[in-house]
Amino acid sequence: MNAAGTPQFVRRPVERLLPGVHPVLGRVYGARGVGSVAELSHDLKSLLPPDGLPDLEKATGRLLNAVVTGQRILFVGDFDADGATSVALGVSTLRRFGAEQVDFVVPNRFTYGYGLSPEIVDLAATRSPDLIVTVDNGVASITGVERAKELGIDVIITDHHLPGKELPQALAVVNPVLPESRFHSHALAGVGVIFYVLGRLRTALAQAGWFESKNIPVPNMADGLDLVALGTVADVVPLDQNNRVLVAQGLARIRAGRARPGIQALLQVSRRVAAKITAADLGFAIGPRLNAAGRLDDMTIGIRCLLASTVEEARSLAIALDQLNRARQELEQTMVADAELIVSGQLAAGESRDGICVYDPGWHQGVVGIVAGRLKDRLHRPVIAFAEAGSTAPDELKGSARSVPGLHMRDLLDEIATSHLGLLPRFGGHAMAAGLSLKRIHFKQFATIFNRLVTTRLPAESRDAVVYTDGVLGVDDISVATADLLAGAGPWGQAFPEPLFEGEFDVISRRVVGEHHLKLTVSPRDTGASAGRRRRLIDAIAFRQAERAVEPFAQATLTYRLARNDYGEAPTVQLVVEHLLPLA
Repeated sequence: MNAAGTPQFVRRPVERLLPGVHPVLGRVYGARGVGSVAELSHDLKSLLPPDGLPDLEKATGRLLNAVVTGQRILFVGDFDADGATSVALGVSTLRRFGAEQVDFVVPNRFTYGYGLSPEIVDLAATRSPDLIVTVDNGVASITGVERAKELGIDVIITDHHLPGKELPQALAVVNPVLPESRFHSHALAGVGVIFYVLGRLRTALAQAGWFESKNIPVPNMADGLDLVALGTVADVVPLDQNNRVLVAQGLARIRAGRARPGIQALLQVSRRVAAKITAADLGFAIGPRLNAAGRLDDMTIGIRCLLASTVEEARSLAIALDQLNRARQELEQTMVADAELIVSGQLAAGESRDGICVYDPGWHQGVVGIVAGRLKDRLHRPVIAFAEAGSTAPDELKGSARSVPGLHMRDLLDEIATSHLGLLPRFGGHAMAAGLSLKRIHFKQFATIFNRLVTTRLPAESRDAVVYTDGVLGVDDISVATADLLAGAGPWGQAFPEPLFEGEFDVISRRVVGEHHLKLTVSPRDTGASAGRRRRLIDAIAFRQAERAVEPFAQATLTYRLARNDYGEAPTVQLVVEHLLPLA
């Protein structure tokens, strides 16, 4: 399968250097739109106030009544890491508030599908709840809310997904992206939304004298920030200033040894040191292990791990999550290889493929989102991967979509659903990722429509992969000191990317390590003999690029991130290579 071609390297524009910081940081921050040092504050006082979140007072009032009168409260979450952390935060916090009857249910994606469906409400009803609170889902659950009302169960929806044309008739819908929202950030993850709701509830309970009457110390909301940081990073929402505060504060608690036992156990099985944890560790080590439960089994395992009261209790659950993640990785490798063969066949047949749909009856529906993401990265085109929906809907396919900048995936699906009534019974999501259901007999028709619409809607400038860099580092700045400086300057993540630099290097040596990775020794080209200076040798590692070991090149342009390597007698700098382009 042909990749999207050689990426174009574009240096991020820097309108002005941010003053008062190291010159490299000033350049990096300036390229990310930071206009003042004040915007870099990670103090909790810098958080946006909750005012402006739709229906916040309605939700708070109903929750207060439920807590004070001892009603049964049931959380219904999504089956990913954001959903798991949201549920764990809701349950653990209400218990700390003195709520006596709090429980949760998470839909098994293979049995009930996504969201607060009527079937999930019927399952929840067996617990006799007085109040259902959705977290990280619910904004599209019109029929589910109707079923709850039939059963006399109140529903509060807390979500961050884009709404459709109609909202569920719930008691309250708290969502920062609703048109009427006056909250000054649309980037909250689901766990961030419930964090704000619980914070306002704590204030209301304190004002009502609840904690004093129960002889409960007023809980510190910061105790839940380890979960907020994990869910926010794992859900890949933009790290605007507000989310950076939430993530930075959560990371600080983890590094200080104040993480809850479940996160400590997940760090142990991931071989991460709490004191050195970064946002990238949450996104690429902890998050995937939580997500593996929802992809292959039941997210209840992950939530129970996060709710464990001791590390010993959490450890067996964390080990189970680690094993599920290993199984997920094996499935992923097989399915991605299958998908690449399918696309190669389409391209070999001369088919135009701007919008790519792939399906195999043997695929696991819990992994198709990863397959879509891998193909999207390789081809730089919007991709939807489908799998069988399972026994509950034997004639349906479940699809997971990933898009590229310039094409809003959910809006495109909405356009298809509107212009071809009945073709898409269910869909939802964001600009860059979405989910959908489809009758199997409609797959080819949908694939044709999707491809045609992508061809007409995808802007020309979005058709080629562009890699944005922070320019060239001076030789003296390729150092452990700069690596440490950048590592401490985050948190880095979606829409606030970790600094990526570019430069031309002589390749002194290379070898394969760990079967899949390319280990390099390189030297910046301006430190060679022609520059009259002693050649400087620097270690570099290119993950999952072992095939490059046999290519004949002695010089290359690298894009890389700076990292600290502590494996030797003394720390050294290492380049983590993202792209390697041989020089002619």
